[in-house]
Amino acid sequence: MPTTSPPLSSFLPPLVCGTATFNSQYNPDPYALPTTGIVHRALSSGVRAFDTSPYYGPAEELLGQALDTSFVHDRFPRRDYYLLTKVGRVGGAEFDYSPSWVRTSIQRSLKRLKTEYLDVVYCHDVEFVTPEEVLTAVTELRRIRDENGAVKYVGISGYPVLVLCELAEMILEKTGEPLDIVMSYANYTLQNTRLSSVALPRLRAAAVDVVPNASVLAMGLLRHGGVPVGSLGDWHPAPNELRSAVESASQYCHGLGDRIEKVAIRWALETWLKEGATVGSSADSTSHASGKSTTVEDARDSRQGVSVIGVSNLEELDETMQVWRSIIDGLENSEHKAIGTNATSSERTWSLQRQKEVRERAAVVKELIGCWLDFAWPSPGPDFAHKRSQHLAFPAPLPTPAVSPKQRAVQTSSDDGVGASSRI
Repeated sequence: MPTTSPPLSSFLPPLVCGTATFNSQYNPDPYALPTTGIVHRALSSGVRAFDTSPYYGPAEELLGQALDTSFVHDRFPRRDYYLLTKVGRVGGAEFDYSPSWVRTSIQRSLKRLKTEYLDVVYCHDVEFVTPEEVLTAVTELRRIRDENGAVKYVGISGYPVLVLCELAEMILEKTGEPLDIVMSYANYTLQNTRLSSVALPRLRAAAVDVVPNASVLAMGLLRHGGVPVGSLGDWHPAPNELRSAVESASQYCHGLGDRIEKVAIRWALETWLKEGATVGSSADSTSHASGKSTTVEDARDSRQGVSVIGVSNLEELDETMQVWRSIIDGLENSEHKAIGTNATSSERTWSLQRQKEVRERAAVVKELIGCWLDFAWPSPGPDFAHKRSQHLAFPAPLPTPAVSPKQRAVQTSSDDGVGASSRI
């Protein structure tokens, strides 16, 4: 069974910054966001991977502009960070998985991201097209990989975990080569853990190397105040009964002086590190240096589940990085990791206390969600109608696998002087 070498899991970091929030679905004007500051702060905080897509409006261009700066060129060589993007989804109901468009899309992404190669390319939202179209696109991406190296690793992304499993199995059977990576979103959250209970055994059997977990707030469902409603109206597919159950859980957290999104983010990031370990990363979760791959022998007992999380402003990024460091500090037998994050003894003690607190509150949240645990909404939805692709420059978006706990933007520069306002 041929596999890509070195394995993607040997160097892809366990925390990936998603950029679907650089889009009008989550923010009225993505150009008004401090996207350059977010990218620069993320790199300075140790983030070494960015997930994007041409479907996310101007996200690729905004990310590329942020990376094509002296700040990045002088401090972070291209080999030291990883870019993950997608092909196939052109618009809200428009898809093109043809070989010609795959190649066109790759060239466009290279230009927008101002890079000579893409570390990972997914076939985007595979449940909306036929298995034959997915196989065609995967084959073409691998052909590009083998021809000129413009694509390094190939995978698929989507929402329904059964579809992802079936496609991973089919591609292995048809080509004899497993997918390098399969990304699911909103399927390992406080509300739904089907990625672990249903998908992981089959994806491991299909020899998939890495399975990132994205959208830990279930596309904004698990937020105090309800789902985000912006310029696109109320697009969220969650039924009203599920929303009501989440609102009850949110009120419970609020009564304790907490927020459901804080509990949900920490719970998902922390538990997926262990639950997703067998399809995770063996890269050092505390190191601010990258470009170092781990040998297969060294990686056997050191993998951690990979998570993708998006932010809309610097405050959200700072909070995310604070909770990430706190999670690492609180890992079992992680005194050496706490040293790697420069954690003091009191900070490690706080991290362990917060870990216990979040686990207790998460258990109550799940009880309040009740019969809606592991509910998955249909994708495509009942009203979906496939349209012939017109290859729009910035297509009208539908729900994307990223979340943002808040919706306001912070006007600030790309320096590293802003601290988080609260702990998660």
